[in-house]
This record gives sequence, C-alpha cells and structure tokens, in this order.
Amino acid sequence: MVSDFNLNQNPSLSTELLQHKNEEDQFLRFRLEPDTKVMLPIEQITEVLKIPVGNIVPIPEMSPWVMGIYNWRGEILWMLDLGHLIGLNSWYETGINDTHYNALVLSKNNSKNAKAKAIEKTSLGLIISQVEDIEWCNSDSIQSPPASAISNELAPFLRGYWLKPDGETIWTLNGLAIFSAMSQR
Repeated sequence: MVSDFNLNQNPSLSTELLQHKNEEDQFLRFRLEPDTKVMLPIEQITEVLKIPVGNIVPIPEMSPWVMGIYNWRGEILWMLDLGHLIGLNSWYETGINDTHYNALVLSKNNSKNAKAKAIEKTSLGLIISQVEDIEWCNSDSIQSPPASAISNELAPFLRGYWLKPDGETIWTLNGLAIFSAMSQR
C-alpha cells in the first residue's frame, strides 16, 4: 500500500528541501539542433509560442538571423533565428519541415522608468527547434568553457555550460547579449 508523503509531518525535511531549491535557479532547456541543448533563465522567458509558418512577416535588408516580425498580443515582436545568430545552422537548414515554428518570448525587464521601457524594445522572439524541460541548476555550477572550445559567433552569447550529474552538457546563454545583438543589427 502506498501512503501519501506529507512534508508538514517532517518539518526538518521540508526546510531542507526548500533550502536546496532556494540555492538553485530555474532554466528552460531547449534544442537548437538535434544534438545542441541550450538553456536560458526562466525569469527571462515570458511565453513559449507555436507560430504557424507564414505568420512571420519578413523584413528586407536585415541581418540573416532576423526572420522578420510577428504580431504578439498587439505588439510587434522581432523574431530571431537563435541558432543562426549564435553560429549554428539556420532553422531552415536543420531539416525541420513543420507547419509551425517553436518560439520563446525573451524579455528584458531592467529599465528603471516607464518612459525608457516604452522606447526600448523589451521583448524578442527566438525561433528554436524544440522546448524540452525546466532544469533546476545552481548558477555557481555553470562553468566557463575554454576559449578554444567555442566559436567566435557563439562566444558573445554564451554565459557558460552546465555539466549535469548524468554527464549531459547544456549551454547556458546570456539573454541580455541577445538583446545587444538586435540593437547592433
């Protein structure tokens, strides 16, 4: 017979679990290519979208990693091919023949006043291959890779990598660096 486990019956265990979770941050894990796993802090992500192919309006003479714009809740959202931006294959080169794009809405909420927020773009859409899961990770365990192990395209966007206890490696990106790239397009 299976009994319900109640943390209230064991306060020391409950406190220990809460303390453990307080030391870790949540990250959204996703794929850019079949063998490339990446994560971003969950507090930088507003929403995960499925956008029908054809609903992103291309804008001429933009950087090749800018796919165009999309109407998101009445706001114009610039849509970026994240893989292409960081030096991987573009979304079109990955061989995904789907009827929709998987996208993350990346948010930047560090403006101090409302007037600056109105002028500054605070959200971007990132086209990715697949959303996977939420990871709990202590930020202190994110390591800096050796400079020789990463490409010049990836370096400005890479916060580091996380080596999970099972040996899996997940790149950790810097969301603010993605916003900087858009402002320099």
